[in-house]
Amino acid sequence: MNADSRTKNISPRRHGDTEKNIEAKIRAKTVAGKLNAAGLRFSIVVSRFNEFITDRLLRSAYDGLLRSGARENDIQIVRVPGAFEIPSAARTLAETKTYDAVICLGCLLRGDTAHYDVIVNEVARGIGQSAQETGVPHAFGVLTCDTLEQAIDRAGLKMGNKGFEAALAAVEMANLKKAVVGRRSLVVGKTKTVARRASGVMRKSQNVVRRASTVVGKTKTVSRPASGVMRKNKNATRKQRKR
Repeated sequence: MNADSRTKNISPRRHGDTEKNIEAKIRAKTVAGKLNAAGLRFSIVVSRFNEFITDRLLRSAYDGLLRSGARENDIQIVRVPGAFEIPSAARTLAETKTYDAVICLGCLLRGDTAHYDVIVNEVARGIGQSAQETGVPHAFGVLTCDTLEQAIDRAGLKMGNKGFEAALAAVEMANLKKAVVGRRSLVVGKTKTVARRASGVMRKSQNVVRRASTVVGKTKTVSRPASGVMRKNKNATRKQRKR
């Protein structure tokens, strides 16, 4: 039976059952962060440049954290002059290991010079590098638009609010990090337990070997007097023969 005939014999119902089983297995193996900010601490770095836009982003990000269960005391807001200063401030906050995630908010508008391209590249590179080297999730909420109208649309008018989306991304990534670290600690704990058991077995084996060597030593000690007695008997027999 070739592959084509086997494929034709699969009924639609059986094919659907197989897809459900595969989907269930994929879900069981999937690790994802929850949108629950309870007990987590966040820092929001927002630039003052283009404040008309960044304030809208900040309000929505703050609202997103509160709606996800974060407490007001667990949210720290840091203002910097412009978008170029965001990576440095985010790196400083992340290195304190006080916050579970850092949210970066800013707005860059394209001008007539190459200044826009230089700043955009440096901001994106700096935020990504800070997240990778510190291990603290960073949410990218910096708008890079050609016109002011595009920025307004992305700050809550027509295309949602990127500040709110960045806040939700920060919550999810903070929870994902905790889930991954928790699984890794479980694996490490199991490995240590197995190693301890193996070392215990090794110690028991060593004790058995020591006991066996002790028994052998005692046997040798007992055999020495016996050999001495046999020698004396042999000597006595020889003397009798001589007589």
